[in-house]
Amino acid sequence: MLETVLDRFGDGFVLAAAGAITGVLFGVMAQHSRFCLRAATVEVAEGRFGPRLSIWFIAFSAAVLAVQGAIAAGWLDVNEARPLAATGSLSGAMIGGLMFGCGMILARGCASRLLVLSATGNLRALMTGLVLTLVAQASLRGALSPLRENLGGLWLVQGGDGRNILSLIGLSSTMAAVLAAAGLVFGFWLARRRHVIATQAWAAAGVGLAIGVGWLLTFAIAQSSFEVVAISSVTFTGPSTDTLMGLVNTSDLPLGFGVGLVPGVFVGAGGMALLRREARIERFGIDTPMERYLIGAVLMGFGSMLAGGCAVGAGMSGGSIFAVTAWLALSFMWVGAMATHIALSRVPTASRAAA
Repeated sequence: MLETVLDRFGDGFVLAAAGAITGVLFGVMAQHSRFCLRAATVEVAEGRFGPRLSIWFIAFSAAVLAVQGAIAAGWLDVNEARPLAATGSLSGAMIGGLMFGCGMILARGCASRLLVLSATGNLRALMTGLVLTLVAQASLRGALSPLRENLGGLWLVQGGDGRNILSLIGLSSTMAAVLAAAGLVFGFWLARRRHVIATQAWAAAGVGLAIGVGWLLTFAIAQSSFEVVAISSVTFTGPSTDTLMGLVNTSDLPLGFGVGLVPGVFVGAGGMALLRREARIERFGIDTPMERYLIGAVLMGFGSMLAGGCAVGAGMSGGSIFAVTAWLALSFMWVGAMATHIALSRVPTASRAAA
């Protein structure tokens, strides 16, 4: 069936369609659940295990359960996925993770949250996301790439079992799925204790499910295609830069999973916002100074490329397959975000508004 579709429409079109399906699911669920790593880190930094933390925990646990459950069932093999198979950077994960965590506090959202908010009419998020994308492109192939390569080359880890946490600790995918299921139950329990609306809690699980759908769809296409197809899932900085540069540099945009993913998320989130009458125009103001958002965008753009992904790309997609660098990047995102929030909370209100 899939081979016939690939023969008729081509790998690029099918990958873009898979990306669009995954993106719409992610966008709908992220918008309704208010999924946001920044908000979760703020709660923990303030000593609270609140509703936003429960939403993030449900999403992360659901992603791990979906992916590791699929691996245990024999439906998915991620050994050839780049976060596991290629050489990774431990120094990049740490430094980039810190920068990204700091940036998402300043910009009031990570890359995925900015895209979702942009679809609801938030012009601050749209402008910040565009700057983030441009800086990411400069970090990947432009003027900032030598600095990124130098920092990333400080401490490398070879691909293979040495980059797979489960292999290093001798844990099976089945056991990982069981632990994730327990984490999911805890997340729902915490959400109930924090009076999270039931549909939002289930939508958070849908965010995690979208991560699994991305891995499964790209794996299925890779297995059926005669071409080399990269196995991947939801991530935002890389696909956003490729899509933007493709639109700017050529009239014939190469199709791929990321090309469908980004507009899919935008359509899904925007559609959900319109359906629930949550769409509204939001601009920069006195309490939302542009310079703070732009500094955050620069830090996230460079940090995400150095860390190997954003809060979703590294933190959730990479985390769900237990890549060492992904878990390290996610940990340092938490550290950077919490430290930045605590530092900003000690600045007088007037100075913080001007910062």
